[in-house]
Amino acid sequence: MDTIEAIMTRRSIRKYVDKKVEDDIVNQLLKAAMAAPSAANEQPWHFVVITDRRILLQVPSFHPHAHMLKDAALAILVCDDPALELSRGRGVLDCSAATQNILLAAHAMELGAVWLGIYPVEERMNGMRKLLNMPSQVVPVSLVSIGYPDERLREEDRFKPERVHYQRWMGSAEDKVKKAKKEK
Repeated sequence: MDTIEAIMTRRSIRKYVDKKVEDDIVNQLLKAAMAAPSAANEQPWHFVVITDRRILLQVPSFHPHAHMLKDAALAILVCDDPALELSRGRGVLDCSAATQNILLAAHAMELGAVWLGIYPVEERMNGMRKLLNMPSQVVPVSLVSIGYPDERLREEDRFKPERVHYQRWMGSAEDKVKKAKKEK
C-alpha cells in the first residue's frame, strides 16, 4: 500500500476479532510513531503499550467513547513529557503527529485502529494518569485502540473545496452562501 492510498483509505475501526497482535508488529507501530516529525527534533514523547484486558476495561469509566477497548488486542497511549521540550507547548503537536503515524502504520499492516482523544479533557487525562500510575507532569495526549479488524468501512471523500483558501482568507463558507443567495 502506498502512502496516498493509506491516507485516503484509513478509517477509524472500532470492531476487532479476538486475535493477538504480535510483538514485532507492535514494535513496528512504535518505530513508525517515533519517526514522526517533531519540533526541533525534540521527540518529547513516551508510549505506554497496554495489553492487559483489566486495564483496557477500566478506560471507559472515564472516557465515554472508549467502548471498543473491550475487544481491542491492545492500546498505545501517546504521552508528552514537557521536561523533554525546549519549544514549550509543541509536544502535544509532536504527539499528534506520532499518533497519526501509528494509525497509518496500523492500516498499512492490515490492522484496525481508532484515535481516542485524551488531551485536553482533564477527566480523561487524570483518569489515564491514575490508571497507569503516571508522573503528574506527563501529559497523556491520545490513546490508540488497535486490533485485527472485524469491520470494513467504505472509503470516504472528505475533500471540501470551500474550506481551501489561496493567498489569503476569502471568507467563510457562510459568507459564500450569503453571497450566492444575493446573486440569485
